[in-house]
Amino acid sequence: MKKLTTGVLVLVLSSSIAVVNAQQKKKDSVKTQDIEGVVVTALGIKREKKSLGYASQEIKASALSDGTTNTGNIASQLSGKVAGLNVTTNNNFGGSANLLIRGVKSLGGGNPLIVIDGSPVNNTMTQAGAGSTSAGLVDYGNALSDINQEDIESINVLKGAAASALYGERGLNGVIVITTKNGKGKDDGSWGVTLSSSVQVGFIDKSTFPEYQTRYGAGYQQDFSSQAADGINYANFGDDASWGPKFDPNLLVYQWDSFDPTSPNYGKATPWVAAKNGPITFFNNPATYTNSVTLEKGQKGQNISFTYDNMMADGLMPNSHINKNNFSLKVNYDFNPKLHSSFYSTLTLQDTKGRSVTGYSDNTVSGFRQWWQTNVDVKALEQSYFQNAANASSANNYGNVSWNRKSATNGDAAYWNNPYFQAYENYTSDKRFRNFTYAQLTYDLLKNVSVMGKVSYDRSDLTVENRLAMGSIAQAFGASGKDVSSGYAKRNVLRTETNYDLMVNYKFDITDDINVSGVLGGNIRRNFYSSMYASTEGGLNVPGVYALSNSKGAVLAPQETEWTTQTNSGYVTASFDFYKKFYLDATWRVDQSSTLASGQNVYNYPSLTGSLILSEILNTKNWMNFWKIRANYAEVGGTADPYQLANYYSTAGIFSGSTAIYNTILTNAEKNLKPQRSKEFEVGTEAHFFRDRLTVDFAYYKTKTINQILNLAVSSGTGYTGQMINAGRIDNTGYEVALGIVPIKSKDFTWNMDVNWSKNTNEVKSLAAGVNNYLLNSFQGGVSLNARVGEAWGTLVGSDYVYLNGQRVIDPDTGIYQTKSNQIIGNTTPDWIGGIRNSFNYKGFTLSFLIDIRKGGDVFSTDMYYGMDTGLYKETAIGSYRDQDVILPGVLPDGTPNNIALSQYATGSNYGYETQPAKEFVYDGSYVKLREASIGYTFPKTFSVAGTTIHDFKVSIVGRNLWIIHKNLPYADPEAMTGGGIYSYGWSIGSLPTTRDVGVNVTFKF
Repeated sequence: MKKLTTGVLVLVLSSSIAVVNAQQKKKDSVKTQDIEGVVVTALGIKREKKSLGYASQEIKASALSDGTTNTGNIASQLSGKVAGLNVTTNNNFGGSANLLIRGVKSLGGGNPLIVIDGSPVNNTMTQAGAGSTSAGLVDYGNALSDINQEDIESINVLKGAAASALYGERGLNGVIVITTKNGKGKDDGSWGVTLSSSVQVGFIDKSTFPEYQTRYGAGYQQDFSSQAADGINYANFGDDASWGPKFDPNLLVYQWDSFDPTSPNYGKATPWVAAKNGPITFFNNPATYTNSVTLEKGQKGQNISFTYDNMMADGLMPNSHINKNNFSLKVNYDFNPKLHSSFYSTLTLQDTKGRSVTGYSDNTVSGFRQWWQTNVDVKALEQSYFQNAANASSANNYGNVSWNRKSATNGDAAYWNNPYFQAYENYTSDKRFRNFTYAQLTYDLLKNVSVMGKVSYDRSDLTVENRLAMGSIAQAFGASGKDVSSGYAKRNVLRTETNYDLMVNYKFDITDDINVSGVLGGNIRRNFYSSMYASTEGGLNVPGVYALSNSKGAVLAPQETEWTTQTNSGYVTASFDFYKKFYLDATWRVDQSSTLASGQNVYNYPSLTGSLILSEILNTKNWMNFWKIRANYAEVGGTADPYQLANYYSTAGIFSGSTAIYNTILTNAEKNLKPQRSKEFEVGTEAHFFRDRLTVDFAYYKTKTINQILNLAVSSGTGYTGQMINAGRIDNTGYEVALGIVPIKSKDFTWNMDVNWSKNTNEVKSLAAGVNNYLLNSFQGGVSLNARVGEAWGTLVGSDYVYLNGQRVIDPDTGIYQTKSNQIIGNTTPDWIGGIRNSFNYKGFTLSFLIDIRKGGDVFSTDMYYGMDTGLYKETAIGSYRDQDVILPGVLPDGTPNNIALSQYATGSNYGYETQPAKEFVYDGSYVKLREASIGYTFPKTFSVAGTTIHDFKVSIVGRNLWIIHKNLPYADPEAMTGGGIYSYGWSIGSLPTTRDVGVNVTFKF
């Protein structure tokens, strides 16, 4: 991997710089004062980028969307485009995309703050159990997916503490600043109309799905366990493994469909062969249709824009669909030369059906990857489900005819439902209402002083329904978690955020060459959260009726949570400009949080930045037309979640019909919690050579985050299992490089190249006294994700081999490997990330592609851990492996070579969890991907169709995830984890295969 990625970078850079040098004498029309332009920074403040003393990177809307298919979540379209920004996109239908800027700073992880036109918006990731806490999880996505892509003008990534210090307690993980478009209309002042339409289709990348062995069928050992009265063997129905008898086309066997009256094989014994249609045929080719219309009109002092966008998408899984409608309106209006107004509102209505379950339990795909029979034909299961579901009754198990029946005489499913029954009957559905609105008034008091007042409101209302249809395998479900074979659960989650802002903007000339500008302002923020969960108990009375009133047993009291928090803030900034050559900025913010106790709840965050324009001082414009060095120091932080200061009780129901009982308090609160705090120092430089043909932006930073707010495990002898505490320190040190190269530029042809690379080194310096490990997440297989003192955040801990002189030690009593638990077996933190984008323009034609790279970051594969043991993968049936005894490579405890032969008759003799430790299934998560590619043509400005003049007509063929050029994780995408947030690190289990997405985009402007 290292050799490959280094080679790619060296080849690209060396060839490009050579072309630049060869063409540097060609004249360009770049003006020095226009080199950097104006960007939107914290609080929506516009600044000249050359004056900034910190690193930020702006991505225009065209770079976000023109070169790729529509992912439905703008966060995923930032992949590979920003130095220091690590984007992890999973394959969950409508799922989350995790954003991480400059490494993990908080022990619990954390995403950057999202800001639209200066107002913060909610980007919470929602992930909940599929009906119960013991079931698999469902990823309902992060709220950033609600933002209408058509509204975005640009995104500016504020990376470090100095860039985000004005957001105080919310600036810990950086800020993503989104600027929306203003209405423009036509030159003659009439309305402009833009119509955009796209269609895209996905095709499974087979390198991200198992390659099954086709020599052995159902069973945990190589014989048939039972026979029919006529002497014909029954398949090992109840065994969810493929370490069974060898296939023989001349051998007839009664299989699962021999017992299905709707099957053509009913009552028949069929040849013992591998299935014609394996699990990969279960999936659909996902299709997405997006259509949008924008009406806009603009002139001096007033403009308006209205957009309607509709996206309809079908997922990989059968019976999965998203229908999302987005409406947005933006109006800017000057009441008079001094009074200006701005209004923006966006409404999202989303209806989703059939989200995939992630994790271990109830996940059909984890069954395909871990517990499956290679003799089972998936298309036969599909036919069986639909024919039986049409006449569902208790006689046919309500349509759930499973390949995994318990025995020849018992048709109940042993471990797995029919996958089509699972998809069409036990599906989740959710509806989301999202509205973000702000209204802003600005009054110019004086020539250099203005006052701005603003109110913004963000509301997200999510309703989720979980179904467990009659005929299902009994499983823990509902509020009580009792095993039932049917049920219904409903969850409502409401989040709101209201911000009140008052800001005074000022700018004064101290002398002709020295001026000062800045803001003085305050903010009041109120957050509200409410959730309610209720379920049936004891199953459903009537099949197919999903309502709480259809409960067999008495419904438990709903589980309710509600809180309101408030933060009051004041801030001031001062930006000094000395001769347009030296810039000095200072900011200060004070926050008062309602989630901390009096005496601890008021705290402040300073920043100081400076930048020096050396190209103006040294007069290097002949060969280096711009050169800036910068440095800064800043502090940001984070407050506590609600209800951490005092213990509180939750109801556990009613005892004896009249006495209320309450759950035990497991985590002891701490009334003196302090805010966590992060301190960062950064230096950097930016240079433009050969009239902007080569640009370089470099940054070095060092961050220390202290006073982490932790729920730390304690001895149960204290009466609790956890204790809230301020403790812990994490350090991050990193480098970021962004290059812009124009190897060729002529009248008709331009080649642009953008390269970014970043490396972050992370270390957990301390936890609490006497504590060296903090548990973050637990996986199947005894593996856990941890923050360990002296290690990078994200340490994987599990079982490893016992070694003697570098050799694996064999247990002389069993012939299998000796193992030891609680060992460090990997770390999820990548060594570095990068991206290389090339864009070519020839007259009206455009061609672009993006290479996205991650080096390092370990992944534990539960799929391989179990699937190798159950005999699914091709590696388990190579040559005569299963037909002869094997001697595992290694040594006995006395150092002599192992000579103990193991029979391959039964599963787990050499591969998988029964023989090998978890360490064997930790893989390097590196990848090199062709992330995006597109080719398009823009017709001449006055192109006409049927007498209608089209001012802009563009057609593009776009693609995404077209080629995983390199990866080390077998049969899965190393990026496809179980969800967002903490679930996006280091765990490959039951993930959907990755699709190569190809589409056509058409845009008309009238």
